Amino acid sequence: MLPRPDELDPLPPAPAASPNEAAIFDAYSNAVVSATERVSPAVVNLEVVHDLPPSGRRRRARPVPGPEGPDEIRGAGSGFIFTPDGFVLTNSHVVGGARRIEATLTDGRHLAATLVGDDPHTDLAVVRLQAEDAHLPTVTLGSSRDLRVGQLAVAIGNPLGFQTTVTAGVVSALGRSLRSRSGRIIDDVVQTDAALNPGNSGGPLVDARGAVIGVNTAIIRGTQGICFAIAVDTAQFVATRLIGEGRVRRSVLGLGGQNLPIRRQVVRFHGLTVESGVLVLALEEGGPADRAGVRERDVIIAFDGRPIAGIDDLHRVLGADRVGVPGTLTVIRRAEKLDLTVVPAESAIAA
Repeated sequence: MLPRPDELDPLPPAPAASPNEAAIFDAYSNAVVSATERVSPAVVNLEVVHDLPPSGRRRRARPVPGPEGPDEIRGAGSGFIFTPDGFVLTNSHVVGGARRIEATLTDGRHLAATLVGDDPHTDLAVVRLQAEDAHLPTVTLGSSRDLRVGQLAVAIGNPLGFQTTVTAGVVSALGRSLRSRSGRIIDDVVQTDAALNPGNSGGPLVDARGAVIGVNTAIIRGTQGICFAIAVDTAQFVATRLIGEGRVRRSVLGLGGQNLPIRRQVVRFHGLTVESGVLVLALEEGGPADRAGVRERDVIIAFDGRPIAGIDDLHRVLGADRVGVPGTLTVIRRAEKLDLTVVPAESAIAA
C-alpha cells in the first residue's frame, strides 16, 4: 500500500558545492574538454571492406552483396593520424586483410586509405591516407613509461558508428598482459575504465594534456569498466617497423607445443628454477628445432639461460634480434637435461 502524501518527508535540499569542490570539477571538465579539442580532429572513422573467405566463414561484421557478385564483409573502427603525411594508427583486427579502406575525418572529408602493414601479434596496424597536399591534423604521441595508476584517461573513437564519441575515466592498472588473436601475449597493456564499445577499436587513449598514451583495442564482455589499450611505447615501436618494412620481424624455432607441469622429482633432481615448461608436440621438418636435435616429447625449460615456464615465455625471447643468432635451448628428455644449440629462423608470417 502506497503512503499518503502527508506521510512523506521531503528530502532536504542538497548542499551547495564549496568553492574548492566547484574548482575541482571545473578543472576536471576543462582537462577533458581541452584534451578532446586537441585530439578529436585527428581521429578518423575507418570503413573497411573484406572479401568473404572461400570457406564461407564470416568475420564479425555485416555481410552485404558485393558490386561484382560475391559477398563482401563490411566493418568499421577508429584510428588516428600521427604524421602530417597521413599515416594512421589503428588495430590489426580492424583493417588486416581489407580490400578497401575509407577514412572519414571529423571535418567531413572522405579519403581513401591503403594498408601499409599490420601486426596481428600486437593487434596494431598502420594505414596511409591518400591526401596529397591536404592539411591533416595530427596527434601528439606521449610515453607509457610516465603513466600512473589513477590518472585521467580519455578515449575518443566511433563506437557503434557514433562518430567522435568521448568517454573519460582513469588508468586502472598498468603492465597488464593480453592475448592477441595470433596467440602471442601482448605485454605492457594499459587497463582503463573509460567506456569502450565496438567501433572504438583503434582509437586513441589520451592523457589530460591530449597526448596519446595507448591504442584502444579490447573489452571484456559482460563487464563494466574493464577496457584495454596497447601502450603507446609499443605502438611507436611497431609503427616504425611497419612503415619501414611493412612488417615486424620475429624469430621462430619451428615447433608446436603446449605448457606442461614438470614432475617434482625432476625439478629437485636438476635444481630447476621452473616447475613447468613447453612440451614439444610437433616439429617442422628441417626447421631450426629439428636441425638442433629437438625431439617430440622434449620439454623446453630454458633458452640461453632464461627460464621458460610456458609458451608465452618462449614467445617473449624470440624477438627479431634472435634471427640467425645461435642460442642454447635447454630441454628435459625423459629424466635427462640436455643443452642443444639452435639457430632461430625468421617467422614466415609477414606481420
